[in-house]
Amino acid sequence: MKRTALFILTAALATVTVTPAFAAPSFRELREENLEKSAVDFDQLREENLDKVDFGKLREENLDKVDFDKLREENRDKGAVDFGQLREENLDTDFTA
Repeated sequence: MKRTALFILTAALATVTVTPAFAAPSFRELREENLEKSAVDFDQLREENLDKVDFGKLREENLDKVDFDKLREENRDKGAVDFGQLREENLDTDFTA
């Protein structure tokens, strides 16, 4: 009885362990199939949109809208995490033990 139960348990574990490796889809093949079906070509869309938007200009415009130094100071005043202190503590810690 114990042998039978152990055999069934072992067979079930082996099946669960081995089956996903064979059943896993090949995402590269699926992507190629979708491209062949005239689905959306995200590579082409990305290239087209990169030509339409000047991300450097957007970044500069947005940097002018937000004062990150002010936000940093506000967060420090709120008792947020002091990364400088954490960095010092971690430098003093011996992780090799």
